[in-house]
Amino acid sequence: MPRNKGITDDMIIEMYKSGMPYKEMVPIIGLSNRAIYNVIAKHNVTVNREPSSGQPRKHKVNEDFFKIWSHEMAWVFGLFVTDGTVSGNAHSINFAQKDERILKLVAKYMEVAYVVRPISTTRTVPILVINSKEIKNDLANLGVTSNKSLTLPFPDVPEEFMGSFVRGVVDGDGWVQDRGYVMNITTASYNFAEGLYNIFKKWNLKTEITNQLTNSGRKVYRVWVKGKESISELSRLIYNNCEENYVYTKRERLTQWIKETEVKYFVEIC
Repeated sequence: MPRNKGITDDMIIEMYKSGMPYKEMVPIIGLSNRAIYNVIAKHNVTVNREPSSGQPRKHKVNEDFFKIWSHEMAWVFGLFVTDGTVSGNAHSINFAQKDERILKLVAKYMEVAYVVRPISTTRTVPILVINSKEIKNDLANLGVTSNKSLTLPFPDVPEEFMGSFVRGVVDGDGWVQDRGYVMNITTASYNFAEGLYNIFKKWNLKTEITNQLTNSGRKVYRVWVKGKESISELSRLIYNNCEENYVYTKRERLTQWIKETEVKYFVEIC
């Protein structure tokens, strides 16, 4: 069987070293178990398991990451509910993001080897692959399953971390007008849209929900924040506990109406 386009020996070795089972490597790489084993052996990588065993080494990932709330966890979780997927037939999750800096931050926070499915003719953004049954189960406990797009509930996020969670959602599926007067977040789940709308109302922002049909006939919902006062207040709330974990262009657009003195304060606390 031919190797999938864009997959290099180095990528195969990195997947192996991350602890990914052969059965999960096969569809990504496009080679058989034995062919993958031969690539690894060819480069004199220490082989700790035979292809037929199916037993991976311990995953290089913090499997408690989604058990304990923190601002980093809340941001990653917000990204995941918008740009992530849970495998239906394997113990793995995937993050898709066109900005690889964001994927590398996720890998850093989750203490996971940076294993990425490259861009191809059928995929326009890189995908970070994380293998862990424990993490998959923790996400299910938070309401995120393999069929989340239509049924995703708005999660029970502690108030202390809500701003960081919403920042992750904005970084994942948010659109911000270049002039900074309008922002919206798109979702196929009405429950998630309604929950986000209620948060924006609680924050006293000018907000509304609209819906439309896609070309395929699927209904999607957009949750809006409008007006420079509301946009500025939103930015104050979501960038209040950040370091490097945000999309640069979105932050620039969301904060452009904040007064210069406030921006200086903003930079110092972030």
